[in-house]
Amino acid sequence: MWKSTIGWFRGIALLEGISYLVLLLIAMPLKYWADEPAYVAIVGMAHGVLFTLYLLFLLLSWIKKRWSFLWVLLCFIIAFIPFATFWLEAKLRKEQ
Repeated sequence: MWKSTIGWFRGIALLEGISYLVLLLIAMPLKYWADEPAYVAIVGMAHGVLFTLYLLFLLLSWIKKRWSFLWVLLCFIIAFIPFATFWLEAKLRKEQ
């Protein structure tokens, strides 16, 4: 998975999706229900780094694979939908 630009994008998409779910389903409830804001700071920072890497490798993949603008826009929107990056990774795995 980690040997090509698309492989890196797939791996980062998985990690970004996991960090997004951890942020939404674990850290945010702990912040508001258990008064533990530190988890949001930690997980939020990790998610922010992974989201930035996701965008970087989306751009690199766009350049390398000459994807259409609409596909790249869809990949960008997918990053904001919980569980959608897992679908994207599976689709990219089939194409690779």
